[in-house]
Amino acid sequence: MERLVKTRHDAPEDFFAAEAAGLRWLADAGGARVVQVLEAGPTRIALERIEAVRPTAAAAEEFGAALAATHDAGAAAFGAPPPGWAGDIFIGRRAQPARPEPTWGRFYAAQRVEPFLDPAVAAGNLSDAGARTVRRACALIAAGAFDDDDAPARLHGDLWAGNVLWSDRGVVLIDPAAHGGHRETDLAMLALFGCPFLDRILAAYDRRHPLRAGWQQRVPVHQLHPLAVHAAGHGPAYGDELEDAAERTLALG
Repeated sequence: MERLVKTRHDAPEDFFAAEAAGLRWLADAGGARVVQVLEAGPTRIALERIEAVRPTAAAAEEFGAALAATHDAGAAAFGAPPPGWAGDIFIGRRAQPARPEPTWGRFYAAQRVEPFLDPAVAAGNLSDAGARTVRRACALIAAGAFDDDDAPARLHGDLWAGNVLWSDRGVVLIDPAAHGGHRETDLAMLALFGCPFLDRILAAYDRRHPLRAGWQQRVPVHQLHPLAVHAAGHGPAYGDELEDAAERTLALG
């Protein structure tokens, strides 16, 4: 099998082991295809090489249904990391907590949005006033305004188009930040950065697992996490988008 080797000599301890654990956990769901882990060590990970092909509507629909199956495989709790994993997980190069919480809102506010606000302010990408707006939105979320009775989903956790590879076997997922969360979060990240045939993906997902009424209006809530991550290190435009998403979240409350 041809392999792709990623190396990072300054990687934090367990950086690649966390990636490998997430990939294996997602693969165990038997839903969306996931790149196969061949080897993982402190400074490198070896994966099967995926040859890219042109996206198609048929592959998108297959992926949407398969992603719903992955989410349906579930997790032990909101915030739970892959079984057997302890400590932080990583989104890109940034660490983020993965601690089980009894409710989605408490988990999401405290572990997915708030940890990135101080770095975003320190980087000059989010104003103090903007940070206060986001914290108000986090307080609303943590209080349970968007909680429901859906069980924790098995999330990819960094599901932007760059981590969705189109192959001759259909879509293959890479580079997760896998944890237990709300299914709408993965879908909102796909929408944030765009994805080929997104409408087909969402329609097939909804056929496999019908989404709750109002999910389109809640997209800004679930985009707070990726926007906060990007505001921490990718420029003030993301800080502006983060503040706007927070304002739209508050309007829903």
